[in-house]
Amino acid sequence: MRLSTSQIVAIKRETERFFGVGAQVWLFGSRVDDKQRGFTLVELIMTMVIVGILAAVVAPRFFDTNVFQTRGITDQIQASLRYAQKVAIAQRTPVSLNLTTGADTNCGTDLVGGNVLCQIELPPGVTITPAPPQAFTFNGLGRPLTAVLAVQVTGGGATNTITIEPETGYVHQ
Repeated sequence: MRLSTSQIVAIKRETERFFGVGAQVWLFGSRVDDKQRGFTLVELIMTMVIVGILAAVVAPRFFDTNVFQTRGITDQIQASLRYAQKVAIAQRTPVSLNLTTGADTNCGTDLVGGNVLCQIELPPGVTITPAPPQAFTFNGLGRPLTAVLAVQVTGGGATNTITIEPETGYVHQ
């Protein structure tokens, strides 16, 4: 619905009467300034160039899943080490984590023997240093009894290191 010139003048008069002489009227659908009509061609082209550069840099990272798999394996090993430490503290007895590579992912506890067996399926291109099979033992206080206190998981150009603190047994990255 378009307003006629006389209607716009009447609305302006009413606005000035209620809000004062310096008040400006903005009517829905009317333009405040005829020069502001949208984006310029230069702004649109620059936006497209920036989006293109971001797409060229970021898109290949979404198709390379080795980085995500490396992070997943790292989190799984870290959780297994923490679990073994907590079982050792709860039982007040030494517990060994036997880290092996296998066809299925399984971490279980033998509560009688105090051993935690953890099989991890390594995807292609992901390696663990020191190479499995590897045993990590925690005493009844949760301190490590093994000489190896760091595990590196490498794959997809990323390297994650899991560290076991020698005094407390704290497992972190």
